[in-house]
Amino acid sequence: MNTEGPLREALQQRRDYQGYPLREAELPSDPLVLFEQWFADAVATGMEEPHAMTLATCSVDFKPSCRVVLLKDVEDGAFVFYTNYESRKGKELLWNPYAALLFYWPPLSRQVRIEGRAEKLEAETSDAYFASRPTGSQVAAVVSPQSAVIDDLEALRERCRQLEARQKPLSRPSYWGGYRIIPYQIEFWQGQPNRLHDRIRYVHQGNALWKRERLAP
Repeated sequence: MNTEGPLREALQQRRDYQGYPLREAELPSDPLVLFEQWFADAVATGMEEPHAMTLATCSVDFKPSCRVVLLKDVEDGAFVFYTNYESRKGKELLWNPYAALLFYWPPLSRQVRIEGRAEKLEAETSDAYFASRPTGSQVAAVVSPQSAVIDDLEALRERCRQLEARQKPLSRPSYWGGYRIIPYQIEFWQGQPNRLHDRIRYVHQGNALWKRERLAP
């Protein structure tokens, strides 16, 4: 592959991280408390979409796939997002409910890695969120066969325009709704000089108990 130009320049860039050290004595026993602190720090930087997270799933033939989705809530220790249940990720979560999430906040040199089990949200919860969405987003959720092969994008757009022009309240389709990822492991990564990064992992031990351990950078 020819790596001349912008790609070569990007590959040659190096960044020396300067993060605040993670000291076990200063960390909470509950990783959700630390996540909320870090999330608030990310919001305070003014970065775009601090709630964007990479979602990784696995297909029936054990091939992984990932994409960026948006965190919409953290409730009862679980991470919530919404999608089309018939999309690729929805089908993969049906076959294998275990998934991974990744938050990356460059201004803070921080990552949070989450591994957990996915469950569909209750219909009432998904209904309430769907009703709160802008009309255009509702229409797109109803019309788009997410992840399916389509022959004509303009035809899809036209169906959206027609449905939006009806100006009637839309109900959540049965194939669209929310998931919660219930974590069993959460790792906090803080960039440090010379690549000697801080990595603290919390492993769920049952009930509200978590085991905290330090990982090599």
